[in-house]
Amino acid sequence: MMKIQKSTTFALFAVLELARDPEAQLATGEIADAYDISVHHLAKVMRQLVRSGLIRSVRGAGGGYKFSANPNRVTLYDVVALFEDNLASEFEVPGASVGTGIGRALQMVGDEIEDLTQATLQSITLATLLRHAARAEAATTASDIKEILTEGDLEPLT
Repeated sequence: MMKIQKSTTFALFAVLELARDPEAQLATGEIADAYDISVHHLAKVMRQLVRSGLIRSVRGAGGGYKFSANPNRVTLYDVVALFEDNLASEFEVPGASVGTGIGRALQMVGDEIEDLTQATLQSITLATLLRHAARAEAATTASDIKEILTEGDLEPLT
């Protein structure tokens, strides 16, 4: 499984929560409470998301954040790439091993894993993930959730 930083996970929570209803305005505290995460850490993540243009800050009394992009066009990769330098860096052949035939073959596999990871993240829009989330929230059993998540309708971005 791909390991991502807490910041990336927090960013995905925030962006998906805001994209669920682009007209809604949410405070950092509301999002942090919903996911039981650090308000302080989430505030840093929100600043980076504002700089990226995915969300915008609403100032004043009752201020907060709004989603400012199109959930049908923004992919998981767009969010993850803001916080992760190298998506599949865990699969690296160390030192001189790269010079061996087996080392080169393993490195090729690692490169392929990285390419597939990137392609998968680029093929899943926020809107697609939100549809899955809505069905998962409506599911009543673990087997219902498993069925929803394995239906295979994570369509590519067109």
